[in-house]
Amino acid sequence: MNSKIKSELTDKLFECILSMENLEECYRLFEDLCTVHEIQAIAQRMEVAQMLDAKKTYIEIAEKTGASTATISRVNRALNYGTDGYRLAIERVAKKKANSENTDVSKSE
Repeated sequence: MNSKIKSELTDKLFECILSMENLEECYRLFEDLCTVHEIQAIAQRMEVAQMLDAKKTYIEIAEKTGASTATISRVNRALNYGTDGYRLAIERVAKKKANSENTDVSKSE
């Protein structure tokens, strides 16, 4: 954990984020909390991380996301040397998606 960001205020922020129960509530919170540009930049970084994890090239990533090579490099560095936050999120979303697809298949049988 990065001690530079750890504080009581940051803990409260993350508790608020974790209290959201669905996508709609997340949209509502983040639209109040951040500018449109900030949300788009964060979303872009997450997409870059997922594409790097899928072994896409910098060129493919830049073309699809519009991210600069500096942003791609920064995300790549975090994936390789960071606190594994990107990787944890990527794995959890993939697991949730797989579980959802398995549930959908079970329902159709």
